[in-house]
Amino acid sequence: MTMISVRGGRQLDVVVSGPADGVPLVFHHGTPGAALPFRYMERAAHERGLRLVTFSRAGYGASTRAPGRAVVDVVADVRDVLDHLGAPRCLVAGWSGGGPHALATAARLPERVAGALVIAGVAPYEAGGLDFLAGMGEDNVTEFGAAVRGEQELRPYLEKEAEGMRGADAAGLIAGMSSLLPEVDRAVLTDEFGADLAGNFAEALRAGVDGWLDDDLAFTRDWGFDLAEITVPAFLWQGSEDLMVPYAHGRWLAAHVPGVTAHLEPGEGHLSVTVGAFGRMLDELVAVL
Repeated sequence: MTMISVRGGRQLDVVVSGPADGVPLVFHHGTPGAALPFRYMERAAHERGLRLVTFSRAGYGASTRAPGRAVVDVVADVRDVLDHLGAPRCLVAGWSGGGPHALATAARLPERVAGALVIAGVAPYEAGGLDFLAGMGEDNVTEFGAAVRGEQELRPYLEKEAEGMRGADAAGLIAGMSSLLPEVDRAVLTDEFGADLAGNFAEALRAGVDGWLDDDLAFTRDWGFDLAEITVPAFLWQGSEDLMVPYAHGRWLAAHVPGVTAHLEPGEGHLSVTVGAFGRMLDELVAVL
């Protein structure tokens, strides 16, 4: 991991792997999440000649917190990362809570972003025609209910949840996230991916829950940009069995992201859709270069 300085005097934890001359694939992690890359993503990116660039959003891992941040505020961090790499252009991707951040980057950095990929991404909280909580597992309904009521209620809830996540293995994650995991997702939480997800959570939360808290609050407020601003090619993947970010979110984004190519996948969950289809996602994304 490398610490770089970004605007406002903060430090950002960044991990870069792959060919030095490769186009960066800037990956926005989920909520919670951190810069530690998933090995299946590294392999898929490197096989396609891409540099995989991951970073811990403000407040996660070793990255300095930015209290009160909006989703759109990540754009300045991405610009600083690209400047640090000397990269004139990139591809962006975001999974789950990283989805809105990938969309923000695409909207506000069209001169640097060649294409954007959203995997099981969250839709806006007050999106017209969408019941944000409908279809979510019980744990997420509770979490976002607390987020709407503010930090005073959300922080103690997240701190209690984090206690069981910091040292959990794959089996522990399955037990702790039971209301959020359909069978198709439980099936992929084994071996390498299970270990990588557990390690990613542990790194995200090792210094506290600030990043997680600030993500949740940002999702329930105005994102700070309009989806109509997006002019670069965009691709969306969403599974019908997802209990973390319900299928309706994917359908709503498919109808509102300009020109998006949407893959609404029957039978897939929040985890299985990205583990099983990531190579196909990248093949589609790199074709815009």
